[in-house]
Amino acid sequence: MAKTKTRRQAEPKAKAKAKAKAKAKAKAKAKAAKPAKARTAGNGTDAILMELRAFGMAYPGVTVKSPWPGHHDLAVKDKTFVYLSLPGEPLGVGCKLPTSSAMALMLPMCTPMAYGLGKSGWVSASFQGIAASAIDVDMLKAWIDESYRAQAPKSLLKQLG
Repeated sequence: MAKTKTRRQAEPKAKAKAKAKAKAKAKAKAKAAKPAKARTAGNGTDAILMELRAFGMAYPGVTVKSPWPGHHDLAVKDKTFVYLSLPGEPLGVGCKLPTSSAMALMLPMCTPMAYGLGKSGWVSASFQGIAASAIDVDMLKAWIDESYRAQAPKSLLKQLG
C-alpha cells in the first residue's frame, strides 16, 4: 500500500517549489530589463551620447554614479549633475539649469524633470525620433556646464578658472 503525504508534510515542498519559481521569474525579468547589446537607437545619437559623456567627465572631480541598475549618470562629490540615456536608447539628457531652465522648457523636447526635481530647475530633454543632425550638441554641452557649476563645490569651481 502506498503512503500518502499528510498536508503538513507537503507544505514545505510546496513552499520551496513556489520560492524557486518566483526566483526564476525574477531572474528572467531582470534579464529582460537589460538592454540588448545589438540594439541601436537607429538615429545615430550614440556618438552624441559618448561625446556628451566625455565632455562631462572632463570636469574636475567627476565620477560615474549608478544609483539604479543600468544608469551611468555623472556626479561631482556624489551629487548628480547630469542624467544621460544609455547607448542604444533614444538620446535623453537631464540637467539642473538654475539660470536657463525657463528658456529650455520652451523647447518642444524639454519637460520639467519628474519626482519634483523640476521645481528646483531640473530639465529633461528627450530626443526620441529626432535625427542626430538636428540635435544642438553645443547647447547640451552648455547645459552640462551650467549643471556642473550648480552642483560642484567652490573648491572644484576654482580649478575651472
